Amino acid sequence: MTSGALARVIRGAADRRPDAEPCDLCGAGTTADHRHLFDVGRQELLCVCRPCSLLFVEAGASEGRYRLVPMRRVRLPPVRTQALGVPVGLAFFVRRADGTVSAHYPSPAGATRWEADAGAWDDVVADCPPLATLEPDVEALLVNTAFSANQHWITPIDDCYRIVALVRREWRGLSGGSRVWPAVDQFFAELTEHP
Repeated sequence: MTSGALARVIRGAADRRPDAEPCDLCGAGTTADHRHLFDVGRQELLCVCRPCSLLFVEAGASEGRYRLVPMRRVRLPPVRTQALGVPVGLAFFVRRADGTVSAHYPSPAGATRWEADAGAWDDVVADCPPLATLEPDVEALLVNTAFSANQHWITPIDDCYRIVALVRREWRGLSGGSRVWPAVDQFFAELTEHP
């Protein structure tokens, strides 16, 4: 995600007019619930208006340059991610088109990224078969086990960047302060399944 797109997500967390975000393709205004495209070459999200998003509903519409971020959200049973080397309780995992898996965790400076061990990822998928259905680049396994939480979801990648923006916005001091974890809990409480 570019710094401009991330800044728009952060600003979007505040109360704004619904049409304040411009479409990154045509410049028209978008609504608060606008869709996103993933630019495969630049590895970033783009905000798009409804007419532009409809152009990318069919796979291959842009010869693979852009992928429409799906809206699917699926709550999963507990997923054993310890073997993936997650140093914190809040993280997300994205399978790339080449089969590699990148792991990210939100921090006050943005998302920290590292490559997950391929064999460990295969073991996680074997224990949780729905993870085999993750769409490359645009869906993620989002995990929150911080402070005894037990949240495991397949989510669109834009949900993951929303939690990154939330952590950046709410973090105070060295340990996060008193606002960040209640805000994270509220984020997960508001997630709803969407097939």
